[in-house]
Amino acid sequence: MKSNNFKDTVSAVVAGIPKGKVATYGQVAALAGNPGASRAVGMIMSKNKDTKAVPCHRVVGSTGALTGYAYGNGTTTKKQMLQKEGVVFKGEKVDLKESKWEPK
Repeated sequence: MKSNNFKDTVSAVVAGIPKGKVATYGQVAALAGNPGASRAVGMIMSKNKDTKAVPCHRVVGSTGALTGYAYGNGTTTKKQMLQKEGVVFKGEKVDLKESKWEPK
């Protein structure tokens, strides 16, 4: 499903991130066709209303940092959700070597 609307394309990319994996904001922007738009991806994710269809908690900073989450107790909730799904952490950051999504 190809969309000319960047927001819809970003949402479709994020919807494809499987449980136990994460993608960075920059990675999502590149997969959505606009590699320089990581901040725009962050804005789109911050306004996401359908967290079941678009699992925005699976999008993290380029270093694996949990840069924000609009629900529950913010990044604390985001970390708990990711850990429950099996995402590997090193301290407070996602271990991108272990848990970064590599789409085919």
